[in-house]
Amino acid sequence: MAKIIIKKNPGSTDMTAMCDVAFLLLTFFVMTSTAKIPEALPVDTPSSTVQTKLPETDLATLTVGKGKVFFDLKGKEVRVRTLELMAEKYGVTFTDADKSTFSRMDDFGVPILNLQQIIEMKAADRSKAGQPGIPTDSLDNQLKEWIYNARIANIEVNDKELQVAIKGDAKEEYPAIKKVMDILQEQKINSFSLVTGLRGKDF
Repeated sequence: MAKIIIKKNPGSTDMTAMCDVAFLLLTFFVMTSTAKIPEALPVDTPSSTVQTKLPETDLATLTVGKGKVFFDLKGKEVRVRTLELMAEKYGVTFTDADKSTFSRMDDFGVPILNLQQIIEMKAADRSKAGQPGIPTDSLDNQLKEWIYNARIANIEVNDKELQVAIKGDAKEEYPAIKKVMDILQEQKINSFSLVTGLRGKDF
């Protein structure tokens, strides 16, 4: 008697649900991510094996490269108060809209009299503006004033001493870095961080 062979149906997997999940995740990440704005003064930091993170608050960063110095400050309220103190010092007027925009800006490198032009630019255009750097001359040392007033503002707003970090280009000549260090030491700031890039340990 012949055997009856029953054909087995291998079946199929419906991938519709998996595709839906994949596209939902992709949409989520695209919608929630923000494009990185180019730095106003990009620098190639020296390498180091140290893994100490910079603080998220109470920090001023001085970026040194191509003979220029740029200034950045953490905290919206601190930035606004620092701008107000600088405006009083140099007799410059900033509107409330200027202060609001400045509080959200990244680093900048222009004399105080040209700062409003940078504030009025779009964020993407500031990196292309060819900012000349904050003056550090002995006759017009605006970087010293930014640091001094930022320290006052941070104490007023957060009741804490401002910490300072120097982010220098690996190819920058030492005199440019030393000049910034001298400005800090004139204000009795003898402890500051040096920003470096992480590299693997040598074996």
